[in-house]
Amino acid sequence: MKVFVTGGAGYIGSHIVKSLGEQGHDILVYDNLSTGHDWAILAGRLVVGELADAACLSEALSGFQPDAVMHFAASIQVEESVREPLKYYRNNVINSLNLLEAMDRTGVRNLIYSSTAAVYGMPETMPVVETMPLAPINPYGMSKVMIENVLKDLAQARDFRYIALRYFNVAGADSQNRIGQAYRETTHLITRALKTAHGEYPKLSIYGTDYPTPDGTCIRDFIHVDDLADAHVLALKYLMETGKPDVMNCGYGHGFSVRDVVRIARKITGTDFAVEETGRRAGDAPEVVADSSKLRRLTGWTPRCDDLEYIIQTAWNWEMKLLKRRKA
Repeated sequence: MKVFVTGGAGYIGSHIVKSLGEQGHDILVYDNLSTGHDWAILAGRLVVGELADAACLSEALSGFQPDAVMHFAASIQVEESVREPLKYYRNNVINSLNLLEAMDRTGVRNLIYSSTAAVYGMPETMPVVETMPLAPINPYGMSKVMIENVLKDLAQARDFRYIALRYFNVAGADSQNRIGQAYRETTHLITRALKTAHGEYPKLSIYGTDYPTPDGTCIRDFIHVDDLADAHVLALKYLMETGKPDVMNCGYGHGFSVRDVVRIARKITGTDFAVEETGRRAGDAPEVVADSSKLRRLTGWTPRCDDLEYIIQTAWNWEMKLLKRRKA
């Protein structure tokens, strides 16, 4: 198929582009390179452009004439969204509407949408299923809910099909160590732990040790980015075969605590890096774990990398590569 990928030069987008390329699909990446990198694109070709530029976007879509669009271009940091809500609503909502309008003008009817577990807010029961109420507690989560609602309305109004994939905690790097996280500033727990291990940060903060969990720290469902990429390729196949709009969780169905991550990161890096235990952060749920049975049942998705040590090892391999690149 011909697949148009927004944000395909970023962390998650580049791994999906890699998987699409390995499956033989024809890919056009559309990215402004604000947080992505052209070297991360391992398949297809790149058009540098803004989603706010309606003319450039429509020209790229009409020239390529894709069978489907995958949309990853978004601002994703929860803490930043609280400080800068207008940035998040402009990029995640208005620019997504620009994309949908361009798709409508050029007759593209199929979309895989990058959503998030943040749409659930503070779920009261675990694991989280797709039918639970959407109650985001920050502008990032709310921006994703807004577009999910737009997609639902659009699918009812005309011949438009989509799947929204709600990610839990994406981590790790390409098994061949070609691509991985390369944000200028990261808030991801595993990446910050590894950067602390090699000295980029003086210490790793643990926010809250009195949660109602076995060791008092928050529990999260960490999914390897390669497994997430497989989920996208399979979801696209399912959408094209069935034409049924849907939402699906992407996670393993079990979680690890912050202390678990610290313990394994120390083991893999061989570094007893400094950890500071501080108070809770506002909005952190004690536990967030996905029920991904719908994704497995409908698409045949079977994880290949469901191992926290493997996830952290691939992330560490990538960190070491980035470090060598900076020192070269």
